[in-house]
Amino acid sequence: MVVDEAGAFGAPEDHYQRLWNPHRMVYIGGEAKPADASEQQCPFCRIPRGDDEQGLVVARGQLCYAVLNLYPYNSGHMMVLPYRHVSDYTDLDAAETVELATMTQEAMRAARAAYAPGGFNLGLNQGVVAGAGIAAHLHQHVVPRWSGDSNFLPVIAQTKSLPELLADTRRRLAEAWPRPDSGTAPRHT
Repeated sequence: MVVDEAGAFGAPEDHYQRLWNPHRMVYIGGEAKPADASEQQCPFCRIPRGDDEQGLVVARGQLCYAVLNLYPYNSGHMMVLPYRHVSDYTDLDAAETVELATMTQEAMRAARAAYAPGGFNLGLNQGVVAGAGIAAHLHQHVVPRWSGDSNFLPVIAQTKSLPELLADTRRRLAEAWPRPDSGTAPRHT
């Protein structure tokens, strides 16, 4: 990784180094956001119709699936969501609610087996004002956490350092996903 000196871009206004992260502008600028809230525009409806590796799908259930977050807070950041295009948690039917909860537990087990995190943040952001990036399709975040993972980069520089490519993260988590016959994931070594 090359870190350019701040002075290389004109007179510095301060004495801070800069770590450029231009790929985030796609997310910040909303370029990858759906044009509307319809099922036809929804990336979460489109992803499961494609290839698992290309779509970063980690695991599939009957009613829900787990996918990596394209803009992760931490390595191993997954989302569990129903196949059905539904925006509100209260609109899930009973079977979807159970499978969403079960797959969230399985996502935690897979992350523990693959990465041995110290804890997790789990969350549903309901609506744009609550922080949902794509509010039209319900998705539960499963974010592995480690002691000290909130260092100066995200706090001061609004930048996250990720040590692994998303394709490698997807492979590791898919391999660690609990198998239906055993009910448990392989142990992390």
